[in-house]
Amino acid sequence: MRFTDEIWAEARPILDAIEQHPFVTGLGDGSLPREVFAGYMTQDALYLADYARAMGMLAFRATDADDITFWGVGVQGAIVAERELHAAHVEVGAGQMSPSSRAYTSYLLATAAAAPYEVGVAAILPCFWIYQWVGDRLLATAGDLAQHPYGDWIGMYADPAFAESTLRAREITDRLAEAGSDEVRVRMREVFLQASRYEWMFWDAAWRQETWPV
Repeated sequence: MRFTDEIWAEARPILDAIEQHPFVTGLGDGSLPREVFAGYMTQDALYLADYARAMGMLAFRATDADDITFWGVGVQGAIVAERELHAAHVEVGAGQMSPSSRAYTSYLLATAAAAPYEVGVAAILPCFWIYQWVGDRLLATAGDLAQHPYGDWIGMYADPAFAESTLRAREITDRLAEAGSDEVRVRMREVFLQASRYEWMFWDAAWRQETWPV
């Protein structure tokens, strides 16, 4: 079994919680309140800027030319998503990161910068994979995306090009895990699961319209 298949199976309880979360179910059936979606998009635009920085760190640290290219393209893709999809719904760059958003991006940036390269890659993977997975699952029941209030969001993450990027990120992770030590694989597993938990927290914070208490 591929390493990424193993860690995906371990993350199943987290994935089930994401799939059943009222934010995700409301996103899928179109019942999600517009103000909740707008708050989510504001946070996601802020998140993607730091996610792009984390991928930039991986590009800097990678030694494989194909890896460098992939992460570099990923940086560009994150910025394009921020400017195009998010700008259609909210003012990009506005607002303040929520506590959960700040915790997640700080974790990704610290891991990408200070942990072994392989571990940084494993921390980045859940955002690719979980969004592609959620997009595909929502697409299956969304109907005509042109008539769906959140059809542009579903269409972006269910797009075959995004699926291809996710597959490439998995392939890089699998290659690094195969070549790495047992200790490295343990750390890769730990950060994948932790980043997956942060993915749930991100959805949940958006649903609760989380703000700083003081």
